[in-house]
Amino acid sequence: MGAGKSTIGRLLSQELDREFIDSDKVIEERSGANIPWIFDVEGEEGFRDRETAAIDELTQLNDIILATGGGVVLREENRQHLKNRGIVIYLLTSIEQQLERTSKDRNRPLLQTADPEAVLKRLFNQRDPLYRSCCDLIIRTDKRHPRAVVQEILKQIKQKHPDLHFLDASHF
Repeated sequence: MGAGKSTIGRLLSQELDREFIDSDKVIEERSGANIPWIFDVEGEEGFRDRETAAIDELTQLNDIILATGGGVVLREENRQHLKNRGIVIYLLTSIEQQLERTSKDRNRPLLQTADPEAVLKRLFNQRDPLYRSCCDLIIRTDKRHPRAVVQEILKQIKQKHPDLHFLDASHF
């Protein structure tokens, strides 16, 4: 949450000339409602059901950059779809940076509480091992310009996956 998934995903898609898809936006478009409303009416479990269906479908597409919601890793099925159908990049961000980036965002239902810092710490402790279990790369985003993060992603993917021909020298 607040790691920069959408911002970095958009930049990465431009750099690689790939379609960018944000799974949360897909869920909102399909349901005709925003995520806070879905949480209010259906609860987190209802939202997660919608998310799992979207992830199953979206991870079957080719040549896309997919940004997911932060809680996508809570379900094993989602982790398997992500891991088996693409390259997964964990954007690791400190709690302090997450607080700074999300403090005025009312579209984050889990943070609408008196102590968002405690919530972010709890979410990190719950989600970090799950992200690590399914990711190919871990990239720190704290106090870094998004374009610098994108360049590091491209460099690390090229090192780990030299067989991917869409990563030619023009990207560096």
